[in-house]
Amino acid sequence: MSDPKKKKKTDYKNAWAEARDIIWRHRKRLGLGLLLMLINRPAGLVLPFSTKFFIDRVIPNRDMDLLTLIVIAGGIATVIQAITSFALAQILGVAAQRAIMDMRKTVQQHVMRLPTSYFDSTKSGILISRIMSDAEGIRNLVGTGLIQIVGGLLTAAVCLCYLFYLNWILTTFVILVLAVFGGGMAYAFNTLRPLFRQRGELNAVATGRLSESLGGIRVVKAYTAEKREDIVFAHGIHNLFRNVAKAMTGVSAIGAFSTVVIGAIGLTSMMIGGRSIMNGDMTVGELFNYILFTGLVVAPLVNMANIGTQITEAFAGLDRIREIRRMATEGEAEDGFEPLPEVRGEIRFEDVVFEYEPGKPVLKGVSFESPAGGTTALVGSSGSGKSTLIGLVMAFHYPKSGRIMVDGRDLRAIRLNDYRSRLGVVLQDNFLFEGTIADNIRYSSPNATEQEVRAAAEIAHCTEFVEAFELGFQTVVGERGVKLSGGQRQRVAIARAILANPRILILDEATSSLDSESEALIQDGLNSLRVGRTTFVIAHRLSTIRSAEQILVIEGGLIVERGTHAELLALDGRYKQLYDKQYKFEMNRFINPGEEFVLETTA
Repeated sequence: MSDPKKKKKTDYKNAWAEARDIIWRHRKRLGLGLLLMLINRPAGLVLPFSTKFFIDRVIPNRDMDLLTLIVIAGGIATVIQAITSFALAQILGVAAQRAIMDMRKTVQQHVMRLPTSYFDSTKSGILISRIMSDAEGIRNLVGTGLIQIVGGLLTAAVCLCYLFYLNWILTTFVILVLAVFGGGMAYAFNTLRPLFRQRGELNAVATGRLSESLGGIRVVKAYTAEKREDIVFAHGIHNLFRNVAKAMTGVSAIGAFSTVVIGAIGLTSMMIGGRSIMNGDMTVGELFNYILFTGLVVAPLVNMANIGTQITEAFAGLDRIREIRRMATEGEAEDGFEPLPEVRGEIRFEDVVFEYEPGKPVLKGVSFESPAGGTTALVGSSGSGKSTLIGLVMAFHYPKSGRIMVDGRDLRAIRLNDYRSRLGVVLQDNFLFEGTIADNIRYSSPNATEQEVRAAAEIAHCTEFVEAFELGFQTVVGERGVKLSGGQRQRVAIARAILANPRILILDEATSSLDSESEALIQDGLNSLRVGRTTFVIAHRLSTIRSAEQILVIEGGLIVERGTHAELLALDGRYKQLYDKQYKFEMNRFINPGEEFVLETTA
């Protein structure tokens, strides 16, 4: 992840490509908005233009007919301007919100399909910021912002032509002042652009840390780390504050500069215009008309400066979005892959090498075969590569070299959705979503009936605690399942895997959060679930791996021993060491099967 303290320049080529696509998709609404603007702006010029005739002809000559005509024309123009302004806000406002919604959906869909390794190195707060905050800037491209710039330029051009007609000398000076103003705006935008880009990154970092601390609030409180989290969060928002303060200073400077420009133009108009009236070159009405139209030139330009600042910020957000959208997603090159037929579940590793960091292999030439319907257990010390091997089976990663074969086909050549739809997973960290118990069980099979959900829950022995809740299966589990105990969450996760009816089953310490009594209750369910399915088990409990067709002992990324439970004990090697260390009374399991035994593999 890039360092937020380093100012990264916005790639306007990428941002403009993204903006161009958005504008093209909403071209019909923008075209209608432009048409309304072409009606709105001329209607807004009627009243200022009529002031010349009101001052020079109506008042001196008491011309009631002309006054009536001016009032009628001004009234009609005002009504037209009001109607078109309302229509603009409605049409372009809806278009902007629709564009924001579409952008958020497409970015979220893309992010969800990025490789697992990307999520391992990117904070969730940054991704949330990309999806939610960066998309907000679109409103200034598809909404009224872009149309206002076009309308402002059109109004300024028309008014300048009229000002030249009234007094070309004074208008020449006004143009010179506006040129200075334009140069100042260009300098200001160049200064502000990096700040706007950096603001999104700083906001994402602060949001990500806040999300982590709230999600892990029990750990924070358990270690009395509230003060430390206060300091970390304060540091993040102080960085954000300094960025916002700098940007506000720049925007304020633009406002102050605009005030000076308007004042200079007004004073000059009074000086030169006053002399022109005294010399008989202009009438009072023409000078008053000139001042009004000068305001109509300056006001859109100042407004364009403000809108330009917002569009600059929008481009910075689009550039960040473009960076993510250009990342390759999982399954991006699957167009030529054939659909995966019925899976038997035969998994074969052929000299697999894998590394997270270049030059630091985690698996070193691993080869084994797990027959269809068989159970392969993985044991070994912490960091030996067990979880990495499971991640490869689930296609979260791919080998650096070697092959993983599924029913004789290279996993790289299999459509991910087809393959993963045959997987069932119970991980050590059993993540539950905000929702009901039934929703979380049904997550693996959204169309499952209530009876199927209850049947899966029965096998996983969920019903005994679910029925104790007043709402039963409709009980809300809270964020991450916080309202359930660790063992209850694990049983729900097991029920979820049962409902998936997978061909390949992954059990990563599936009973680690259960006491021996609870484990005994669901062990039969797990054994039933394993029948006819290829199963990979990482387990500390002997009861989970005793019946495995093969046990792989992994150390330092290598398979150092393999065989059945009895065969490995007979080898008197690493497996026997792990067994003896954890089991002081190894025969007690057979004498008192209700007591808890743990095969500790973290030695």
